Amino acid sequence: MTKNIYVTKPFLPDLNEFIPYLEQIWENGILTNNGPFHQEFEDALCEYLDVEHISLFANGTLALVTAIKALGLTGDVITTPYSFVATSHSLLWNNLRPIFVDIEPNGFNLDPDRIEEAITPETTAILAVHCYGKPCQTERIQQIADKHGLKVIYDAAHAFGVKKNNGNLFLDGDLSILSFHATKVFNTFEGGCIISKSAEMKQKLDLLKNFGIENELTVSCTGLNAKMSEFNAAFGLLHLTKLDGLLVRCREIDAHYRAQLQSIAGLNTTPLPANSTGNASYFPILVEDSYPVSRDELYELLKGLGIFARKYFYPLVSDFPMYREYPSSDRAGLPSAAARSAKVLCLPIYPSIDDADINRIIDILKTPKSAASHFK
Repeated sequence: MTKNIYVTKPFLPDLNEFIPYLEQIWENGILTNNGPFHQEFEDALCEYLDVEHISLFANGTLALVTAIKALGLTGDVITTPYSFVATSHSLLWNNLRPIFVDIEPNGFNLDPDRIEEAITPETTAILAVHCYGKPCQTERIQQIADKHGLKVIYDAAHAFGVKKNNGNLFLDGDLSILSFHATKVFNTFEGGCIISKSAEMKQKLDLLKNFGIENELTVSCTGLNAKMSEFNAAFGLLHLTKLDGLLVRCREIDAHYRAQLQSIAGLNTTPLPANSTGNASYFPILVEDSYPVSRDELYELLKGLGIFARKYFYPLVSDFPMYREYPSSDRAGLPSAAARSAKVLCLPIYPSIDDADINRIIDILKTPKSAASHFK
């Protein structure tokens, strides 16, 4: 029986490597509330990502919600329709109105050329996404934000391990949020963090993620419970020791896909970013009308053969019921996002996928009708 292949697969170490961490947690008797592994992991991440201030969270969505709260945003926030729903949901949880702006015609990120026309007197921030780990045009976005007095938050959920050629990606904007969900290239089972630029902001974030508790007698703000557990922090520490080798493997798979797919008419691979070293955490292709089968037909064919590609991101966030009535959700104003959403398919890519499985996927993509006939 042919094994199933998924679009991503979580990193899992040898269990024997993790047992010493568990034994230490049991010995300490501390499961949460900023225990020793929490602090050690925070310090290790600061060093790995070359930043000074990190606040760990139970997941990336809570980090997004808290980042928006910490900046005191009101009114409208410009964001992208081409993302996972957590990006925009975090705005609704803060009683803010998302203003959807189209993505770049030849990319997947928020289009700086379209931002200014969407700014109103109620606009207080820009929430952009480094989609698939490809950096936004951060310099242009910051210029617009400075001109109009706006805050900038980057949803960098896809971008762990990405390195810009001209600076640190995670220090762009006011705050950057990372996700450590199990499907990410770096994971802690569940988790996330906010990268900030000052000790004062870190202190504020740390209060907000712990009910606003300063000490046993003082609660100074309306916080929530968004702390990372010792278990997740310990798993992150172990994963971090393996990450560089895993990223090398992902980049090898990315290069192999590109070499084999470039000659297939009707399939377009997205170009590598020119301004950074990517993490190869996703491999999106665009299925054009000239390909022998449609995107949805290809998706179903692969699924029927046990290969679970994903239509990331379809539908658009702006198509979901809670967003559909906003004027900015009108697809007429989002032509690039709508076009990409209708064509995109993310192929399986993760360090433990073997070459035989990759080549099997490539063979199906080269002759989809033959594969479909065989499947029937």
